[in-house]
Order: sequence, then structure tokens, then C-alpha cells
Amino acid sequence: MNYFEKTNDEKKIRLYEIMLTSRYFEEKVNEMFMKGLIHGTTHLGLGQEAGHAALSGALCKEDWILPTHRGHGHFIGKGGSVYSMMAELLAGSYGIDKGLGGSMHMTDVKNFNMGSSGVVAGAVPIAVGMAFAMKKQSKDNVVAVCLGDGAFNQGMTQESLNLARVWEVPVVFFCENNLYGMSAPASKFVAGDITKRAGSYDIRAVKIDGNDVIEVYNAVSEAREYAVSEKMPYFIESKTYRWLGHSKSDLRKYRTREEEEYYKNLCPVKRYEEYLLNSGILTEKEIQVYHEKAQQEILDAVSFAEKTRGNILTLEEAKKYVYSGGEDR
Repeated sequence: MNYFEKTNDEKKIRLYEIMLTSRYFEEKVNEMFMKGLIHGTTHLGLGQEAGHAALSGALCKEDWILPTHRGHGHFIGKGGSVYSMMAELLAGSYGIDKGLGGSMHMTDVKNFNMGSSGVVAGAVPIAVGMAFAMKKQSKDNVVAVCLGDGAFNQGMTQESLNLARVWEVPVVFFCENNLYGMSAPASKFVAGDITKRAGSYDIRAVKIDGNDVIEVYNAVSEAREYAVSEKMPYFIESKTYRWLGHSKSDLRKYRTREEEEYYKNLCPVKRYEEYLLNSGILTEKEIQVYHEKAQQEILDAVSFAEKTRGNILTLEEAKKYVYSGGEDR
């Protein structure tokens, strides 16, 4: 079923805005890290914006998501503020997690984002437990959890797939297969076909073009409808590509620049722009305006983060948030 065509133009444009915001946010973050303005590390999902927009875009507001350590775009997709996220990267108390979480640990409970984690596949069993609770509470919602091609091989992922089917819970496994687990090509460490392996647990599983926002939207919409109506798990393998390295220190010596150029030509943003233009939803001039708007929002977020970065928690204040999620959560 083509769920996407049933949406209105406002929703279609909103998906585009999320993609642009994610793209410009991560480009700016990469630039700031290279200049030494942000410390620690970061894992960017440039090139994976179709999933950032369409995963949450196809869900309902009260559906939960659990992103991976590469979670900036999903944070934006679920409605998170780029101001609070940029402040978090600069370790200020105005950050979404008071400056205590950093790039890999963004939690936004108000927007039903349970948070990202640096533990590979760590969110997968948590998502199954959350979905089990939802089923017990008779809620018509789902839990969507992101994992990568590398995380798929983790034992906890396989155990979670098994339990999700045994318990018959409404969880959507969203595997962002960007072809690499750190510096290792998936073809070198993933045996067999990921979608078929997930399906072997008697779970409905599909493989999609993760660089096509329309295809991702349709797949997630179908998965959500199935998970809610049948109270059963659903698995999506979204084939995509990360333009940059695993983290900011990755020089990408394990792959060619020709390969990168090939996938950049499949840019999800440009592909969606072609659809919006050909469908008469936006004009070239309007597209330029949306680019400028997204760029300015990120510049404003940087300005806010820089102005407030001096506001950091004291040790005693920080202790209040350890293991608690904060007094306002």
C-alpha cells in the first residue's frame, strides 16, 4: 500500500524539512569537531537522512523510538530541539541532558525518544521489554528500535528477535545497514542475508532502499499498522550509506573515494527534491528558501549553545541526575 501518497502536502514538506535540518546540523557538527570546538567524539549519519525523517514521520506521537549512537537525525525526526541538542554537544546545562550525555546519549522523553546509547545493540532488548509493557497495558502504540548491520550479529539482538516473536509484542526493528561496522565491510562479517535471518524467527521482514524517503515511509507505515493490529514484531532492513567515517577520527582508508562518490550520487535529499519538484509540491525558489531556513536554524542553535556553554552543572547538581533522568522527567 502506498501510505505516502495518502499524506497531505504539509506532511510531505515536513519530511523534507527534517531531512534538511538533519543534513545541516551534522555538517555543522562535523565542522565544529574538526576545529576543536566540540570535544569527545561523535558519530554522524550524513547520507542517512531518509531514515531520520521517515521513521518517526510514519509513527504516531506516542510511539517510542530508541536510536543508536548515530542518533542526531532521529532526535530531530521525533521533534527534538536542535538548540538543546547543540547545547548538549557543548556540555552546557541547557542541553537536552544537562550537558551530561553528549553526542551518543541524547534522551528526549517528552518526545517519546527513550534515548541513544554507545552500547552496540544495547537498545534492542530494552525495546522488546517496552513493547511487552505496552501490550500488557493494551496500548495501540509501537516501539521502534534502530540497530546497525554490525549490531545485528550481537547475541542480544538474536535473543531479542526470538523473544519478540515468542511474546508477540509490537516492536519495529529498524536495521540501518550502512554497509560498514566501524571499518569492516558488512560483507566481511555478516553471514547470509540479514532480512532472511530475521525472518527465520517467523517475523515479517522486508528489505528496502533506505535512501528513498518515500520507500522508507511506506515500509514503516506498513510495519506500524501490522505491529499494532497483530501485536507482532516487524523487521525492516534499510539499505543506506554513511558518507563519513564511523566517528570523527576515522580516515576511511578501508574504502575508496569512488565508492563514496557513487553513493553520494544517490543522495536522499536530492532524490526527494526531484519528487517535490516533479509533483509540483515545491518550486526551485521554495526549495532554496527551505535550505536557507534550515541553515539559519542551525546557525542560531550554534549561537545559543555558545552563549550558554558557560552554564554548567556543579558536581552536586550533576549528582541529582545520575540514574534518575532528571527532576523534570
